Amino acid sequence: MSTRPARPVRLGPRSVTALALVSLIGLFAFCWPLFADAGSAVTSHAGDAPWLFAALLPLLVAVVVATIADCGMDAKAVAMLGVLAAVGAALRPLGAGTAGLEPMFFLMVLSGRVLGPGFGFVLGAVTMFASALLTGGVGPWMPFQMLSMGWFTMGAGLLPGPSTLRGRGELLMLSAYGFVAAFAYGTIMNLQGWVLLQGLSSGISFQPGAPLQENLVRFLAYVTATSLGWDLGRAVLTVVLTLTIGRTLLKALRRATRRANFEAQVTFEGPGRPSAGEAPHRTYVTYDSE
Repeated sequence: MSTRPARPVRLGPRSVTALALVSLIGLFAFCWPLFADAGSAVTSHAGDAPWLFAALLPLLVAVVVATIADCGMDAKAVAMLGVLAAVGAALRPLGAGTAGLEPMFFLMVLSGRVLGPGFGFVLGAVTMFASALLTGGVGPWMPFQMLSMGWFTMGAGLLPGPSTLRGRGELLMLSAYGFVAAFAYGTIMNLQGWVLLQGLSSGISFQPGAPLQENLVRFLAYVTATSLGWDLGRAVLTVVLTLTIGRTLLKALRRATRRANFEAQVTFEGPGRPSAGEAPHRTYVTYDSE
């Protein structure tokens, strides 16, 4: 039996289009208050959530359908996403509210690496949705959390060397990504809440209609004063878990992916049909030996 490295699910043209569309909508939802004039009712930014959620759900389905159409996968791929989302949702309450210690981020990094950017994006968003239902964290922030976690997980799937880089080098790369991306997640979520807060000191509060660079300076001061320690706890835990048990979990995820026959390669041995008394030619499906 021949072997080949297990690869993440590839992005096809339809998958790229769907991901680009949902990301553009998400970026607009996060950033439009920064470009609004002074007379705009930016406090209605909280009212974006129902519309964003309504747009997000069909786009998530579109990403899944486009990925399946591009790569020819079956329902087992979607079933794996469901299992991983359930595990991630169960992990979130273990650390939420305790110095930013959230073990679900570690699972999202490794899952995105194995499943690829398209399914990684959907996994991150669905996991955050399920965990919000589980913890009672449903609110106007939820669709923004879904987008942020989707980008977080998708980024892990876009890292280089998915089919060749293995061992300690891969773990170090995933740890570095998890550390940086944990801060990025916290920063973009702060942007969503910062424009709604009132009564802050003028040095860190959002000023509608102010020049973009001035508001960005205030935002940086706000992040430093309010959430830097929380994001650090999330980043450090992600690194520790990746370096300690990441190798074992990566092997388990890749083994499950092989058994689900994602993009299985079929090869045939021997030309033509067998003659009388000759054993039939066999068909082999190639898998990774890891």
